[in-house]
Amino acid sequence: MELNEFLLDLQTEIKQQQSDPNSREGFAESIFTEMVMSHMSEIGMSYEPNLCHYEGVWGNAKLKLSGYAFSEDLDGLDLFVSHYQGVSEITALPDSVTKKSAEQCLRFLGKAAEGKLSEAIPPNRDEHDLVLLIEDLYNDLDQIRIFVITDCQTKSKKFAPRELSGKLIQLEVLDIERLHNHLSAGKPRDEIVFNALEAYGSPLPCVFIPDENDEYEYALTALPGEMLRFLYERYGDRLLETNVRSFLSQRGKVNKGIRDTIINEPERFMAYNNGVVIVADSINLERTPDGSIGIASLQGLQIVNGGQTTASLFFTKRKSKDAKLDRVRIAAKIILIKDPQQSEKLVSQISQYANSQNAVRQADLSSNKQFHIDFEKMSTSIFCPDGTSKWFYERSAGSYNVMLTRGGATPAALKKLRTQIPTSRKITKTDLAKFLFSWEQRPDLVSLGGQKNFIQFMEFMESEEPTIDPEFYKSAIAKTILFKDTQKICRKAFEAFQGNIANYTVSILSLMYSDMLSLNRIWIQQELSYELKIYITQLAHQVKAALEESTGEKMMSEWAKRNQCWLEIREVKFEEATGNIPELK
Repeated sequence: MELNEFLLDLQTEIKQQQSDPNSREGFAESIFTEMVMSHMSEIGMSYEPNLCHYEGVWGNAKLKLSGYAFSEDLDGLDLFVSHYQGVSEITALPDSVTKKSAEQCLRFLGKAAEGKLSEAIPPNRDEHDLVLLIEDLYNDLDQIRIFVITDCQTKSKKFAPRELSGKLIQLEVLDIERLHNHLSAGKPRDEIVFNALEAYGSPLPCVFIPDENDEYEYALTALPGEMLRFLYERYGDRLLETNVRSFLSQRGKVNKGIRDTIINEPERFMAYNNGVVIVADSINLERTPDGSIGIASLQGLQIVNGGQTTASLFFTKRKSKDAKLDRVRIAAKIILIKDPQQSEKLVSQISQYANSQNAVRQADLSSNKQFHIDFEKMSTSIFCPDGTSKWFYERSAGSYNVMLTRGGATPAALKKLRTQIPTSRKITKTDLAKFLFSWEQRPDLVSLGGQKNFIQFMEFMESEEPTIDPEFYKSAIAKTILFKDTQKICRKAFEAFQGNIANYTVSILSLMYSDMLSLNRIWIQQELSYELKIYITQLAHQVKAALEESTGEKMMSEWAKRNQCWLEIREVKFEEATGNIPELK
């Protein structure tokens, strides 16, 4: 898919989610912000995101924030500031504009860290809780990044770090070009590059086995510990293949054996450690000073086994200045994938078998689980009631765009495909887990975020062992429509905590009316009735009030993750539906 086509698809999806042209000011920008933040979280580029819009003035200077994400251990913070234009053609945005946006967010951070904003923002404002959290945690933060996100195209994607109150703040830009590179191929690892010539002045010695088969080539080498530490510092969880991220729960924590070896016996690290398995898209080989073959650079690399080792190298060095990573070497098997079409399937299988010696739950290695295969088959074979359109289940990342590329050989064919299966009817694995678990009355788990909720969802599916037949599929799509429309309502009505409110609203609706609500009618109509939307709007406002009362002095986005929160909300007496709602029997 070309960049201009990608932009048009993105804007179409935003308009479809916006639905009402008379929506509140900044609504489209909020949708764009949430889409980008969710994508960054999904690929491991950031943490679980929260929308939080703030614009203010301090002196003569403007302050702006669009969203934020804290790491699980509250030692990392990402701040997002949007520059959304709603453009329909590729539009260049000068670096001076993105730098200005970054400065506005940097000022917000600075004033919050100094404790000045908490006095200026009223306690009843959603961003007040965030400001208090930054004020309290700032000295303990190890990593702070500011991302400028825009639907325009920029020249620079990264700016020089800025120092603020003793902290080094990383500044990055995620523009439409970078988003396209991530989403169109479903392969954001393309950005991950290692250059041995720049890092060490010469290629890394290796044994390279070329043309072994039609699927891959491979190289064997010993990686410097500092190299893996640097890559993890620069790319974070993006360096780890998605399946590895889903069960790597020791972010910030260090395996004791690895830590002790690094500090006390760094020369023996390679003897004691199993090493890492890396997949990469391309390799550049050159001669080392002694004439042997060496790795000059790698592009598009991801670690599919050895994530704990990699993270532990980083955190050990950060927490112990005595760690001697220059004396650490890690055995590495590097696999070069030849066929891009087979990339995701092969990576998933490599990850599964490479990790088989560890206590890795098979539910985490999920793309090829039978549940997803069966659900995908339903999506390809079942038409909507109009007999022409379908929903698309994206079992593998990027498969929707692959479908458009393969089936849209001509402009007419591509237009027909987009009409039959628009982006608004694309469902990812984490989307489905969110939609169905909200209806299963687990908004606390859904509020944990995509990856964590997905793991819980897969465990639930494996214990329930549902039959994935047309009836299950149509019911799931109806729940998807119900959630998406509830999400639209919440986005339109509320500036912050929209996700939490939507999750809890769907769960409350299920709690009150699961036995009465006709999911079959929703499937047949492929939309909610006007009367049901009006009731959901009223219910969402009541849910928001209940959440605020239950949250008290806590932060809603964090409190909503607790089961105790759901136990309290479900006991609230909400107003029942009145009038004639077609979906209620």
